[in-house]
Amino acid sequence: MSLEMEKMDKEHLLHKYLNGTATPEEIITLEADPTYSSYIKIANTAESFETPMFREEDNFNAIASKLADPSKVRPIRSLKVIYRVAAAVIILFVGYLFISGSETTISTQIAEKKEFMLPDASQVHLNSQSQISFDGNKWNQKRSLKLEGEAFFKVHKGKLFSVKTSQGFVQVLGTRFNVFSRDSLFSIKCYEGLVSVSYSDTTVQVPAGTMIEIRNQNRIEKSKIATASPNWIANESTFQNVSLSLVLEELKRQYPINLISQNIVDKNFTGSFTHKDLNVALRSICDPLQLEFTIQGEDVRLYAKKNN
Repeated sequence: MSLEMEKMDKEHLLHKYLNGTATPEEIITLEADPTYSSYIKIANTAESFETPMFREEDNFNAIASKLADPSKVRPIRSLKVIYRVAAAVIILFVGYLFISGSETTISTQIAEKKEFMLPDASQVHLNSQSQISFDGNKWNQKRSLKLEGEAFFKVHKGKLFSVKTSQGFVQVLGTRFNVFSRDSLFSIKCYEGLVSVSYSDTTVQVPAGTMIEIRNQNRIEKSKIATASPNWIANESTFQNVSLSLVLEELKRQYPINLISQNIVDKNFTGSFTHKDLNVALRSICDPLQLEFTIQGEDVRLYAKKNN
């Protein structure tokens, strides 16, 4: 993971800490970093600044007693102490605005998946080589995010929730759905509730238990889905009558390999492959299509079987 991505992840964790939603493991991660542990110390200090309870009679008697005895009247504390406290609060406030006000970006690399919560407690599963960005500071007013790649959402009920992609956008109120947007393929699967999908100048409703695919901005009719959640969350990619080239692109997202294909016709593929074992994954793809493969380090070569 790059330093920039690591910084973004820690800023997201700090945002969760300030909102009181960070897990014990996430707090340990922040405390291990000197930069972010200082923010935590400031936050803890600020929390200790409590306004004392005011009792009118007790305070009147105490003031009268001190005025009657000049020896009990103490000088005001040094302004330096007040300035230090004020500075700590300002640093905390500015730091919070920096994290909340700036756009948060969360992404994954090859063979990496992430699961995280949005500011409204909506849950996101982010597939390999994907990216999500949103403005946490405005989230309560507008639940909107940008997606590149693939993600599964469990949306907490509330205001309109929007997912924007380069090929269209999806809108829901509270539901579970999956969005895939790569190259020319835009696919939406609704597992619960109702999803509104807009692309080009068209809007279509996708009810629970169905999916819709848009290829090159051309709609393919709705079809049924048989599972309660996308298979890729369980480390398996599943395809229904999809071109081999798209299957191999997904394979390269799940495994850090260099794929070389020789004289292979781009056939359609129906089936699945695991994300946990490259040999098993390749066999699942190659056997139905009469293909062979060899593996040498990170290089994988596919070729057609020779006729006997």
